[in-house]
Amino acid sequence: MNHLKMTPTTLFKCLADETRLRCMVLLHKEGKLCVCELTHALDMLQPKISRHLAQLRQCNLLLDSREGQWVYYQINPALPVWVFDILDVTAKELGGEHKQLQDCARLQTMAGRPEMKGCCN
Repeated sequence: MNHLKMTPTTLFKCLADETRLRCMVLLHKEGKLCVCELTHALDMLQPKISRHLAQLRQCNLLLDSREGQWVYYQINPALPVWVFDILDVTAKELGGEHKQLQDCARLQTMAGRPEMKGCCN
């Protein structure tokens, strides 16, 4: 697989916003989520989440795909390995923080999720 060019400066600029970081951590744990799941988990309005997801896509951190009525986002698998290492450590460090625990709890209890997965295991 070809790896994207990514510098640490670019990565950290893209993740410098708390909302974008929370989205990335949830996506790192879940693999793939739709906008409605991220909106519910982060307890934010859809336009705000969509704006942040678009920024992450522009940074080449995320890929999106349409499946029926759902638009799913996932972390770009072509990112360099070191980016995934940073996400591993970041997810582990944030895992016990209040906001991250709330995000995971809201996602787990979301009614009508398009694909029910075991969040934040």
